Amino acid sequence: MTGGRIIIVDPWNPDPGIMREAGALIRQGGLVAFPTETVYGLGANGMDPLAASKIFAAKGRPSDNPLILHFSSPEGPEHVAEVSQRARRLMDLFWPGPLTLVLPSRGTVPGEVTAGLSTVAVRMPSHPVAIALIDAAGVPVAAPSANSSGRPSPTEAESVAYDLGDGVDLILDGGPTSVGVESTVLDLTGERMVLLRPGGCPVEEIEERGGEEVLRSGGDGRRSPGTRYRHYAPSIPLLLDRREGVRQRALQFGTRIAWLGMEGPERVFREGEIEKKLTICFDSPENYARGLFHALRMLEVSGAHAIVAQWPPCEAGISLALRDRLERASLEDRRGKKEKESL
Repeated sequence: MTGGRIIIVDPWNPDPGIMREAGALIRQGGLVAFPTETVYGLGANGMDPLAASKIFAAKGRPSDNPLILHFSSPEGPEHVAEVSQRARRLMDLFWPGPLTLVLPSRGTVPGEVTAGLSTVAVRMPSHPVAIALIDAAGVPVAAPSANSSGRPSPTEAESVAYDLGDGVDLILDGGPTSVGVESTVLDLTGERMVLLRPGGCPVEEIEERGGEEVLRSGGDGRRSPGTRYRHYAPSIPLLLDRREGVRQRALQFGTRIAWLGMEGPERVFREGEIEKKLTICFDSPENYARGLFHALRMLEVSGAHAIVAQWPPCEAGISLALRDRLERASLEDRRGKKEKESL
């Protein structure tokens, strides 16, 4: 099979023959990129250490960054994790969907997937193509986002091909994803539920329907992907409008500045300083999150010298995840991380 081959699939009714071919690739140790409701994933056999290692090589991903195991049924994780009553309740409430649970491992999952930890992250996606692929593979599918490490996550197949090229055996093109940011990650290994990464499942909804408070801090970030390294960053500087003096700092990079947000650039810039074709505005936090990564990829090749993004005005709902992604992708956050790593 030619590396990086793209097959267009019906996102609602994927062709069984195509899915059998993709599932066989997974079982044979290959890499298959596929759509989920959040972002595109780079899938491999989660029980095969060599296959999991290929994910890290293709992405340039640090090996101490654990992978999420994806299942096609809520019963699947029983074979790899200790599923508590609390975990089962959350699975019943939110699966399939953008919620990942970190649970005690039974010791059957390769260390390449768990990053050598005693925990394992599990999820059941809701996208029909993802479910069909996992069913056809017949094994848990380990899958991070299907992009080069540190880049904006891919929300369409073209971005996967651009980043990974021949590093992936097959790309299933199921169109754009619907959520646009990765799953929410909860640590359920202690007495309290702890948020490790905000994502597509709002924390408030988990608390309301689950009947239990979620701690927003204090978790062990090693147990979740997307929390300890530079992530989501475009190839040109991204600045946030919450920082004082952002207009002056942006213009130091050049005269062509792009704007991204829910309001227009006039909240920061003077009339005429931002070209209309370099302005992307969304009408809601949900659409901002859905379009964020695609917009960053569009603007980095637009000829702009830098991007200024609007900081979401509140942290309720999807806005908490949106804030997290913007902060990790921003120039200011990268500078801060470099300083911390040098200590």
